[in-house]
Amino acid sequence: MVHTPPHLLVFSSLFPHSGAPNAGVFIRERMFRVGKTLPITVISPKPWFPGQSLIRYFKPGFRLPAPRHEIQDGIAVYHPRYISFPGMLKQLDGFFMAAGSYLIARRLKKQLGIRLLDAHFTYPDGYAATLLGRWLDLPVTITLRGTEVPQSGRDKLRPLLVRAWRGAARLFSVSESLRQHAISLGIDNRKIKVIGNGVDTGKFHPTDRMVVRQSLGISESAKVIISVGALVERKGFHRVIEILPELFDDYPELHYLIVGGAGPEGDFREGLMRQVKSLQLESRVHFLGAMPSTELKWPLSAADLFVLSTSNEGWANVFLEAMACGLPVVTTDVGGNKEVVCRPELGRIVPFGDATALLESVRSALSGSWDRTAIRKYAMENAWDQRVACLVEEFLTIISDGRKQTPSTHAEIIDK
Repeated sequence: MVHTPPHLLVFSSLFPHSGAPNAGVFIRERMFRVGKTLPITVISPKPWFPGQSLIRYFKPGFRLPAPRHEIQDGIAVYHPRYISFPGMLKQLDGFFMAAGSYLIARRLKKQLGIRLLDAHFTYPDGYAATLLGRWLDLPVTITLRGTEVPQSGRDKLRPLLVRAWRGAARLFSVSESLRQHAISLGIDNRKIKVIGNGVDTGKFHPTDRMVVRQSLGISESAKVIISVGALVERKGFHRVIEILPELFDDYPELHYLIVGGAGPEGDFREGLMRQVKSLQLESRVHFLGAMPSTELKWPLSAADLFVLSTSNEGWANVFLEAMACGLPVVTTDVGGNKEVVCRPELGRIVPFGDATALLESVRSALSGSWDRTAIRKYAMENAWDQRVACLVEEFLTIISDGRKQTPSTHAEIIDK
């Protein structure tokens, strides 16, 4: 008798599609690897409102359209629509997301024998998943990825987060700081398992640093710093630009590479470009646009230092990606950042909002001597294999138990 592995339904509104190929790549990286062991299908609901395409005339990156169905690496991805009012009534998004996804989820359960619903981000996705789980009699897992921190500060959303967590069979957190945040809101610590993100060292590795430098007219002797991420205020590109003039005193040939495009939180590019122009840094700050993950190793390898002055992160995959290319990292003491940059030989952690500390840390990092082989070795120790094996084990346990609550007898951390 042939054993058929249980089929999982991955549920996340932030997922790459043909209209936005770089959205939520870290979720696809994680779950498509799970899909090599357990079959998966993806539902990635998309917000919709009558006339929303008109908004793109003013905000080109707003709610980029996605096909209703597509195949990615042999895996089916569905994009049902749900009603979502721009900028208002966010406390209703979870219900509407579940309602908009119900018919396709019910059909997939019947056709494929779906055994578990795996959601990413708590609200609205995780909350919607727990509703679907109740309607379809499926256990639900939710991965906490960082948005939970600012959302829990909103009175109308905080109860919905807690309700989703309590309705899930298991919570995965990408960092210990997020796990502690959920515990502080009353969640049983035995219910939450920390499984950090990993890095694909086949995609991310050092390359010829001069390939990108020559294309940008940057000399071999120049110091180069780089930031990668969606061009949104939270990522803090403007805080790095702000300290550049003072860095020129020590590094007159310094250049700053910015890799990224519009994200779900908006598009800060014009503001950043105005800031660069006001500081007369047009020849020193290079906006390289969004890049597929397969190309990121080139600008990363061209740099000497990775910097991200972010205001909130769960577990930033990009740190491990930079380290896999041999780069030390300077970042802020928020979210799970110090869990990734966990040792002095990997980089520097600075207080958020302290421009002087950021300046001094970048300055010392640029002048310091780094063991880039050791930095890359750390990244390789954080490859995906261990994470995926742990996830598969958890999914199989939940499915075999057939229960809605499966707390372990002790809290476990798989993050470094």
